[in-house]
Amino acid sequence: MENIGTHSEFAGTPPGGRTWTLAWLVVFAVAMAYLEAVVVVYLRELYYPEGFAFPLRQINPRIVLIEAGREAATVVMLVAVAWFGGRTLAERFALFCICFAVWDIFYYVWLRTLIHWPKSLLTWDILFLIPLPWIGPVLSPLAVSVSLLVGAVLILNRLRLGGRLVPNLREWVIALGGALLILLSYTIDTAASQGRAEPRPYRWELLAVGIVAGFYALGRCLFRTRDKGQKDG
Repeated sequence: MENIGTHSEFAGTPPGGRTWTLAWLVVFAVAMAYLEAVVVVYLRELYYPEGFAFPLRQINPRIVLIEAGREAATVVMLVAVAWFGGRTLAERFALFCICFAVWDIFYYVWLRTLIHWPKSLLTWDILFLIPLPWIGPVLSPLAVSVSLLVGAVLILNRLRLGGRLVPNLREWVIALGGALLILLSYTIDTAASQGRAEPRPYRWELLAVGIVAGFYALGRCLFRTRDKGQKDG
């Protein structure tokens, strides 16, 4: 499979020769998280003036579509800054993971600062709308974000040391399977996500297995390619 990160391509990129690039990406993610939190504050003032809670209220489909578009634009912006910040596909992926994780973590930091919400890490939230509503306790996306940060640091460290990231088909399947399990943990309770009921107990086991699968695929890839001259297997 294609080599998506080499020493010669990586030279001079963050977090080595261009540490400030990585720092500014983090600043961008923190500022973007503030904008995201402010939009949510406005929406909750309009639709949940007495305080956000489940079951979810039915919102005008036009507003839901606009909100889904805003969320898609947010992801596009994170991809764009990571793309310009990196020089290889592997590095860009790692920078995107960092930006996404910092954005997500500070989104809740800003909400807590602005409106003293959530009350606890086990408070339920609506997380995303694409392709259908995602719901779960606040702790769950934070766990995913911390995992993304750890994984991104491992990738950047491998690239900084002159290594490479060359996942094979099995590792791609394991990683994508883990991601699908995490997505399922957020979308399996369709009654609650569509505002027809209170949420059922969150499927923490799906989240845990998904995260472990992602780290297993990454660790397997990094271990298998620890010698950059080794052939893919």
